[in-house]
Order: sequence, then structure tokens, then C-alpha cells
Amino acid sequence: MQTVESKPRKAKIAIGCDHAGFEMKEQLKKFLLEAGYEYKDFGTYNSESTDYPIYGQAVGEAVASGECDKGIVICGTGIGISIAANKVPGIRAGACYNTDMARISREHNDTNVLALGARITAIPFAIDIVRVWLETEFSHGERHTRRIKEIAEIENVMRET
Repeated sequence: MQTVESKPRKAKIAIGCDHAGFEMKEQLKKFLLEAGYEYKDFGTYNSESTDYPIYGQAVGEAVASGECDKGIVICGTGIGISIAANKVPGIRAGACYNTDMARISREHNDTNVLALGARITAIPFAIDIVRVWLETEFSHGERHTRRIKEIAEIENVMRET
């Protein structure tokens, strides 16, 4: 009797950007498809000037609600859109500028949203960063788990005030 081994389902990725990140987002969508990931595009859908908080929030909400497993957000530097995404309870967005940062953000911080800077990161490097970030698992180390719980407690306290 033969058995068919099923591959584990790859994460569904929420992706969004402002105008500065549009070209990078389009290239990352191609990479995601080629790598076997499903994604949902939360915009923007062209390079006309727009405001990054809209897309940081949309991606953050999709991840926090469970609609998507992880998220990728892009603006000029990755900083502004990561701040916006981090305002959504349950989101741990990290702006990463190299593969070491991407790996550590997953291993130590269990980031669920990756922020990229289209004006400071070349697309081939961004693809490498995304690949490493998606392939890296959280370490579940005691100190890292404890710190993530502490971050969640800050969110809980702030919601109550």
C-alpha cells in the first residue's frame, strides 16, 4: 500500500505597502507565488502617493484576526509602516534590513509582521530577507517566550486604561 505524504500548508501572507513600496510589493508577490505561498494584497495598487498607516493597519488586522498567518508591510524605510502595524493588538512587527535581523526577529521575538524599506533595500536583498523570515521558526526559548508575554501584558494594561 502506498501513502501520499502531504506537504505542510505554507503560511498565508498579508501584504501591503504605500506608494514607495509598490514596486517592491509586486516583486515580492511573484516570489511568494513561486515559493508556494498564498497571499492577500491589501494595497496600495499603484505608485500614486498615499499614506502608509492605512496599509500597516490593514495587514496588522488581517494577521491579528487570523485571516492571514503572517504579514509583510513596505514603505520608504519600513519604520513608519511598522509603527502603524504595531498599533494593532497582537502584532509584533519588526523592520529588518538584512537576513540576520530577519532570522533573529523570528527566533527571539516571534515577529508576525515583517517591515521592509523600499528606498533603502534593493529588491533582491528584500527577497532574501523575506525568504529567511518566512523559513525561520520561533525558538520557544524560555526568555524569549517570557518577553513576548511581557509585551502582551503591556497591550492588556493599555487596553484597560
